[in-house]
Amino acid sequence: MSTMDTRKWPGLARLGVGAMAVVAALGLWSPGAARADSFIPLPNGHINGPGVRIVSTGESAKVSPSLAANGAGRTAWVSGNVTVDLVTPNGAVGPNNGAQNNPGTNDSSTHGSSGLTVGYIVGCQVSLGNLSAGAGFTITNPPSVLGAVSFPLSPGSVTWVQIDNIDMTKSGTYHLNYQDFDMNVQGCAGYAQARQFSVVEVIGADYSKTTLYGQPFTLG
Repeated sequence: MSTMDTRKWPGLARLGVGAMAVVAALGLWSPGAARADSFIPLPNGHINGPGVRIVSTGESAKVSPSLAANGAGRTAWVSGNVTVDLVTPNGAVGPNNGAQNNPGTNDSSTHGSSGLTVGYIVGCQVSLGNLSAGAGFTITNPPSVLGAVSFPLSPGSVTWVQIDNIDMTKSGTYHLNYQDFDMNVQGCAGYAQARQFSVVEVIGADYSKTTLYGQPFTLG
């Protein structure tokens, strides 16, 4: 059993054993005893498509245990910057830019408008590095409210969380930035992963869809 030299702490000798026990207990405590948030810097990325270049920079995530403290939830605050350079024939895009000004294809998730959509794929006990279109996962789209979204996620399922989208009405450069968007995942008792996606759909005489995926990262 260790003892404390009261010669170095003369005030403690007068306060007695109770005070020394309090000091000793405080000495055992350190900020590391609490489970801290994990900051995850993520690499930049880019992709080229038909008349489109998507660049993702400054992406990061801060992951922490859920406030529910039930072992099946976790929270991530994500930030990033997405830039799109768009060049189209005659500088025009949109559903009425088809042949002879007839409507172009409306087979798009942007519902008839060319645009950029940015968000995250979140999976429970699913490796998102192997995720591809038509993989057979159950896909849901929980709504985002004021920069935050909370949703249940069962093992083996994947959800697509939309952060924001912007319309693109002509050729040019477009930016979409987000800071500390809050994703609260509940119900996943196993490991969870998330991965950024940036989708550009161009509608007109020709239809194109270009998707940039970020690096998967763990939610714990």
